[in-house]
Amino acid sequence: MNRVLLYPRTVLHLRPLQLLALIRTRLFPASTKLEPIRGVSLRPGIGLNPCLPPSRPAGRDRSFCFLNQERTFTDAGVDWASQDMPQQWRRNLHGFGYLFDPDRSHTVKVQLISEWIAKNPLGKGDGWEPSALSVRIVNWIKFFLRHDKAIQESWSHSLYTQAAWLEQNIERHILANHYLKNAVALFFAGMYFEGEAAERWLKRGWTMLLQELKEQFLADGGHYERSPMYHSICVCDYLDVLNLAQSSRPALEREEIAHLRRAVASSLDFLHAMVFPDQDIPLFNDAAFGMAPSPLQLFNYAHRVMGYQLPARPTGLTLSERSGSGYYVCRNGEDMIIIDCGAIGPDYQPGHAHCDTLSFELVIGGRRVIVDSGVFDYQLSEERAYARSTRAHNTVVVDGKEQSEMWEVFRVARRAKPLSAFLKKQPDGTVLFEGAHNGYAKLRGKPIHKRHIAYDGQGSWVIKDTLEGSGMHRMDSYLHIHPDFHIIRMGACIAIKAQSGHTVAMVDVLGPADTRLEQGWYFPEFGVKHENHVIVFSCSQDAPFGLSYRIRKMPGRQ
Repeated sequence: MNRVLLYPRTVLHLRPLQLLALIRTRLFPASTKLEPIRGVSLRPGIGLNPCLPPSRPAGRDRSFCFLNQERTFTDAGVDWASQDMPQQWRRNLHGFGYLFDPDRSHTVKVQLISEWIAKNPLGKGDGWEPSALSVRIVNWIKFFLRHDKAIQESWSHSLYTQAAWLEQNIERHILANHYLKNAVALFFAGMYFEGEAAERWLKRGWTMLLQELKEQFLADGGHYERSPMYHSICVCDYLDVLNLAQSSRPALEREEIAHLRRAVASSLDFLHAMVFPDQDIPLFNDAAFGMAPSPLQLFNYAHRVMGYQLPARPTGLTLSERSGSGYYVCRNGEDMIIIDCGAIGPDYQPGHAHCDTLSFELVIGGRRVIVDSGVFDYQLSEERAYARSTRAHNTVVVDGKEQSEMWEVFRVARRAKPLSAFLKKQPDGTVLFEGAHNGYAKLRGKPIHKRHIAYDGQGSWVIKDTLEGSGMHRMDSYLHIHPDFHIIRMGACIAIKAQSGHTVAMVDVLGPADTRLEQGWYFPEFGVKHENHVIVFSCSQDAPFGLSYRIRKMPGRQ
């Protein structure tokens, strides 16, 4: 890809104020000047019911494991710079979620807070990057409210300084989930402290939270970055806000609280519709296990905070069409398919998008069989490039090109846009999905990819891909198998077998097409990489033409 063209194609989608903020951030470093702090007072009547701990503990004492990478520091002190570790790892280190690790001693937790204050001067290093700063502000306040007798004056002074710094360095150039984290931190700081600045933080944070609720959560309840992981993280943020607002004395508008509760309930309903039979999230876009609270944890937390009740799960064949987010769900007992045919994310911030338009994940007999490749890291790496690519998803590559122009770590230039999509039950009881996108219209002949998925309700899914347009083109349709399964070619068919030897499903091409097997990668968690089998169906013809295959569930234990 020509980088000279990628820049304008990327910047074109930014909001004007976002672009101005980006220029300011790049050209003018953040000032370390703050108004003198004459005294720090805590607001009386602040309470917080138990919050969710991190999705998994980070270790004990001075050992820290983030992104499945562990490092142990000595009593001589933590290396807060840790330049040998990824930036995302360092953000976790500075975020202090480990204050709630059950196996980390209280003595060490107290030492780490004081050590951070001593070793991280104002505005210097990763700890003052606004997203890490926002997470730390919230975690320190949660910890302080739980251990109020242990609070040292230097801690309160540092926390106040951090909130004042954050107020001057809101991430307007990034927006999305970063901006929401900033809002949550300002709200927590405004509730925790009292005084003129605290009132300003409270008002600003609350206003931002209400604005972003409308901006970031779509009418169908989904988060606009289309990542189930970030959806869960943002839902948890709003539950924390409700927890603090409802447990404390400062009065907020009752109708605004009620509006927030309704929106959070809608987002939880969305998550409930997306959860697979194994009770975890699909891995569309930047999503991985172990980074956000599990769906069950969120549902239980929401019940404690706002009395949320899970919708009843209908038995038999059920459909859920989440057209705003672009997710189409068909569930039948322990079989379930989720199809992605939505915008890749908000136009002005698609950093967590992948080339997964018209991709799907398929569960058979309660087990993930056809999978998204997930995400390995947030670095300029081969794994990052692969995870975002079209060939890493269960969709079609045309002429070896990408649906959307993914580049560097988070950037996207030209994007695939959905043209149509629907999911419906036919009079004969079968289920039909149809969708199309224009990601390849930039190629010669302006090809359009259309996908038709038919489910018979008994365990057979027929996937038909059509390329409209003109001229000679090549279609490669990818199918990624979960690494728990191996595959065996049996004539024109391919058997997907469990480790027990049982054949879970058969895959057969319908019509003329070449079939080959490749090795792919499956990244279920950050820093975790498994080899897996990939089936590829290929066909080259003059458009319009099609390519079809069928997945058949086999009887017996899965």
